[in-house]
Parts: sequence; structure tokens; C-alpha cells
Amino acid sequence: MTNDVAPEALAGYCWPQSVLPGETVTLHCHCEAAAYAVKIVREGASARTVFESTTMQGSVQAMPDDLASRGCGWDPSLDIVVDPAWPSGMYVVRLEDEDGNSAEAFFVVRTSEPADALLVLSTTTWSAYNDWGGPSFYVGGRMSSAQRPLPRGFLHKEDPERYRVARFRSLSDEERAAVRRRYSPWCVTAGWANWEWLFVRWAESQGWRLGYATSSDLDRDPGLLDGWPAYISVGHDEYWSAGMRDTVEDYVDAGGNAAFFSGNTAFWQVRFEDGYSRIVGYKNAIRDDPVFDPAGAPALSTMWSDPLVGRPENEMTGVSFTRGGYAHIANSPRGTGGYTVWRPDHWAFTSLPLRAGDVLGAAGTVVGYECDGCELELRDGLPFATGRDGTPRDFSVLATAPAHLWETSEAVGGMDDSYIGELNWVAERIGGADTPENRLRFAHGRAVLGAFRRGRGEVFTTGCTDWAYGLGHNDVATVTTNVLERFVHGHGREAAR
Repeated sequence: MTNDVAPEALAGYCWPQSVLPGETVTLHCHCEAAAYAVKIVREGASARTVFESTTMQGSVQAMPDDLASRGCGWDPSLDIVVDPAWPSGMYVVRLEDEDGNSAEAFFVVRTSEPADALLVLSTTTWSAYNDWGGPSFYVGGRMSSAQRPLPRGFLHKEDPERYRVARFRSLSDEERAAVRRRYSPWCVTAGWANWEWLFVRWAESQGWRLGYATSSDLDRDPGLLDGWPAYISVGHDEYWSAGMRDTVEDYVDAGGNAAFFSGNTAFWQVRFEDGYSRIVGYKNAIRDDPVFDPAGAPALSTMWSDPLVGRPENEMTGVSFTRGGYAHIANSPRGTGGYTVWRPDHWAFTSLPLRAGDVLGAAGTVVGYECDGCELELRDGLPFATGRDGTPRDFSVLATAPAHLWETSEAVGGMDDSYIGELNWVAERIGGADTPENRLRFAHGRAVLGAFRRGRGEVFTTGCTDWAYGLGHNDVATVTTNVLERFVHGHGREAAR
């Protein structure tokens, strides 16, 4: 079965999503016009065009009914052999037809030679939010194919610092409507244009030599991080497979360093299928998942912190969305947009004139959208991790900010009737029952910035999605530089205080 009408007159995707120099990536393009142009640009501190063609012949492709879960299956439009001179990076394929329509696709070029740090893009999360031609995981979808286009705004968006979730309420009604006409409503929640591009632009301009990979690379290759001084996660990195976690955790245990400049990180478990072209995530519908077992189901595609899975993400990152929540958006704490600092003498704050109680990151509203925390207790006025929720007991709580998990009735942003508020779900699955008393236990969360040692390695976490928006300000840039200097160059290496 096929659909009679395509979602857009011009669209495309690349497969595979990740290649090494010398390998071939194929563009699959649907174009209703007679002709279109292709430009391939490596996006970093500056844009570098590596390929152009203005003579591509348009081709109308079939639209399968199940393309959201099974992929488009389009005919090839262009084979791209990656030149060995092209550096590792994110390559955006810009399309424009003769009628003036435009679209984007992407692929990642990896490297086999370790540099300063490997940035793994959150491509599983992009897939989970993808509603091109069918439902995302937020409107009833359970499977998402990567062999289809991404919605408008995921790969390119004008002024991402203005058009972000944490700023959306400050826009006029007219401006909000204009954004929705131009981009997918989900483009503020996932995609390269929101966080990773901002981080890459800053990091490369500072001279850091990054390598690039995708979520599926992290699962497919257990040795992906071998030889790299640091692993980096940025932005909204919500959906993780068991293989992804195994790779990162084994790497840190063996002496690697992990920097999570991200939030809502590894909240949901997913499984890869069909040659890594599809992810599966049943989320709250746990009894529909074929691997469900009330006695225990480590592969269950639901919260990593669910007792049936038994592998809280805190063990890897130090923090969890179950003890965090939303901030600086609707039905959440407005706050300052920054963290209250508790341990100003920690190495992460080196060269910053901070005192306990000072605020960090407010100028960039880094505590915004989704935040991760941990169960805390006060001792002599200072917060400590209890360790009861999976967070390592030696986790150093450096700074915090208020956050709140939504109840079902508080949700905004296009959820369908199947949505269950995270507060209700956490109360039921972790608290034992969705009762007012259990909801109260988890309602007042925190974004927690901190660090800890794991095995022979070290982990730093910001506990927020929006850290990259603060990189234009000295305080956030300094902390980020301190983390990279320590992890990449081993400056002042010591146990995390």
C-alpha cells in the first residue's frame, strides 16, 4: 500500500547515516519538480562545501503506508563517495528544486584516527521524535525508521537560540504561528540544529579536534571509543540501547572519560532492528512489548530506571530524569535559568570567582527544557547524593536548580491521548503506585550538575539539555573548557572532589 500524496514536494534522506572516508553514502530524494540542486556542506566552526550539483533530475518516489516504521524504500538518487580529504564531521545535504522548495538530509563521516574527543550525535532521539510521514513516539508510534526524511527544522533552523523550548513562551502569538508554519512543531525538541551544532561551532572555534559518530555506531562497535581521550554527549540524548550503554560504561571503566553536556540522557531504552535502520520503543505500553516479563525484562523498551529493567541511567551519567524534570517552560519552575553553586572549589570551576550560593549559567538560560537530577539529602547545609536511586555515592553535587516532572494534565505541545505524564509514570513504576503521596515524592526535582569517578575513568554531567546555549558566556564556556582540558589533556587529574 502507498499514500497518494507525499508530505512534501521535496524531501530526502541518506543511507547509511555514518561512513568512513572512501566509503559510499547514497542520497534518496523525492522531487516533484523537474530538476533540483544538491549542495553538501560540512557544518562546524565554519561551513565548508564539499560537493555541488545543479543538474539533478527530479523523480517522484512512492510513499508506503508504513514508511514511518519500515522506511521509505526509495530508489537511489545520488551515490556519494566520501573523499579521504573530507574530515570527520556532520555533513548536511541541502536540496533545492526549480520551484523554490528546499529540504535537508545528512550523513556523518567518522574517523579511524582518534583526536581530542568523540562526539556521538543523538540520532536515536532524532528518530524517536521524527513524524515525517507517520507517527513519532509521542503520538502513538512504537517503531521509527531512520530511512526516511527528518522533519523541517531538525537539521537547519534560523536563529536556534531564539527558537528553542525555553524561549518559546517569550515569543508573540504571531511569531509562534510563523515558526509552526515554517518548521515541524517537534523541531525544538530534537535535532542537530538545536544543540549539537551550537556545541560544535564553539568547540571547533576553540581548537578542539572532534571526531563524530552516530548512536547506532555506539551500539554496533563496542570498540568505537578505544583510544579516544573523551566521549561527549550534547543536548537532548534521550533514547539509548543496551549496546550504547555497554560501550560507554566499559570505556569509562577502562579509564576513559565521559562528558555529558546533555539532559534527559538515556531516560528510555530502545532496541535496534533491521540492520540498525529502525528503533523500537514501547515506553509506557510495557505489556505490548514482546519481551515483557513481570519477573524481570532487562531488554524492555521502557525507562532504564524501571525495576523490570533494573539498570538506572544514574549508574552511567550520575543523574536521571526521574529525579529532575522540566524547567523554564510551561508548568515548570521559572527559576533563574542557571544553577546555584554548592562547591565552588571543585576543579570544574577553576578560574571562576565563584562562591557557594552564586548562580552559574543564567545568562544563557542553560537550565531549560529537560533536566536530570538525583535523590539528595542535606548535611550541614550542603546537598549530597543518597545513592539510593542508582547514583554513585561518591557523586559530587556541584550545583543544582529546581525542576518538575509533568503530570498528565500538565502536558503541552501536541501529545496525543496515549501520553502519560512522567510524574505519574515514575510514581507508578518506581514509587509502586500512581498515588498523590508518591507523586509528591518525585514532583520537586532538581537539575544537578556534578562529577564522579567510575572504574578507572571519570564522568562529568551538566544534568540539562540546554548547556550549549550558554557557551557564548564566560562562566559556561570556562566550565566546559575545564572539563575538556582535564579529560583530553589530563590536567590536574585527581579524584573528583
